[in-house]
Amino acid sequence: MSKILDGGVLPGSSPSDGRDGGRPPEHGAGPAKLLIADSLALVCDGLASICLASGDIEIVARCYDGLEAWQSISRLKPSLALLDLTLPRLFAGEIIRRCRTALLSTRCLIVAPRSDRKAVVEALRAGACAYVLKSDPGTHLVDAIRQVLAGGVYVSPSVPIQSLFIPKKRPAAHDDPIESLSTREHQVFTLLVAGYRAKEIAATLDLSPKTVDTYRSNLMRKLDIRDVASLVKFAVQRNLTEASV
Repeated sequence: MSKILDGGVLPGSSPSDGRDGGRPPEHGAGPAKLLIADSLALVCDGLASICLASGDIEIVARCYDGLEAWQSISRLKPSLALLDLTLPRLFAGEIIRRCRTALLSTRCLIVAPRSDRKAVVEALRAGACAYVLKSDPGTHLVDAIRQVLAGGVYVSPSVPIQSLFIPKKRPAAHDDPIESLSTREHQVFTLLVAGYRAKEIAATLDLSPKTVDTYRSNLMRKLDIRDVASLVKFAVQRNLTEASV
């Protein structure tokens, strides 16, 4: 990625002037079809209200776990899928991967409680077209939807975007140990500190329990942490949990 432009918009995008709701030509005269997935019904309803108020959006499904979201996406093939970062039963990153494997045109937007560099970078690397914070105002979500529909990529202005473009280098002793985690290790870390058990993590990431144990051992070694309690304490101290946002 190259430098992000002002307003949280990534290069290569085509900002809308607001007259057409941000729709690219392929959507024609009809509204953009949107699926919303969050484990909390009230959050789903709130996101839906914001999106509907923006105009030219049709909510085709509201889902409360990742597996339900993936099944609905594969069946309905919406223009957009608005996904909570840590959906139960199937991780948002896994949903995005499946969309890409199935060659679906659905564009995925992440709504997350955290703005740490690793979480944002891994979401974008997975193929997310937008990263919006749950603490953002509704106008940011509307901007993200318009930008993505126009073919661009959007990152919340609340994210410290300069940090996203630190050149990748061999980790040194003084570097952030979180940066040494692989994509899978970071996903397992995120779910562990959220209270998921190994079997639940395996199902959420579509992995075997044995593979999850391997990732857990590796990330514990890299972070120099010996148990889950210490891992949670580390995450809270670093503002890497939903409760600490």
